[in-house]
Amino acid sequence: MVIRKKLTKGKKIKGLSLQVLPFAEIKSLGIAERVKKVLNLVLGNKIVILHGRLRPEEEARLIEDTMAMVDHVKTFSGIELAVIEPDLKGENIMVKARHGIAKRLIGDSSALTVIGPAAVIKEIKQDPKKLELMLG
Repeated sequence: MVIRKKLTKGKKIKGLSLQVLPFAEIKSLGIAERVKKVLNLVLGNKIVILHGRLRPEEEARLIEDTMAMVDHVKTFSGIELAVIEPDLKGENIMVKARHGIAKRLIGDSSALTVIGPAAVIKEIKQDPKKLELMLG
């Protein structure tokens, strides 16, 4: 699903779009393929909303590949990345245990990961209840 939106206030960002990426679409891919898919979308000036979370080694690989590309792709200035997860601090031990078991069995599908080009997303502000993207 791709949502296209033109900004009318201030500068216009041509071709800006949001792409929702279900985790099932990248679940069977290896680390390199997942990173490549995400980077290709971001290079296409898309803000990716991933249903789920990348594993720490995948996030590290994404950052490494991004840093390597910054030097070689003239129009690419990097990425911004944020993860939103449910807050389980006030929950009882059973809820936390069920969440932990489900996370191990099927992956962390309760999280949302937002990844976008740094040239478009100037800042990502997070708090437990919302995510703000500052476009510029």
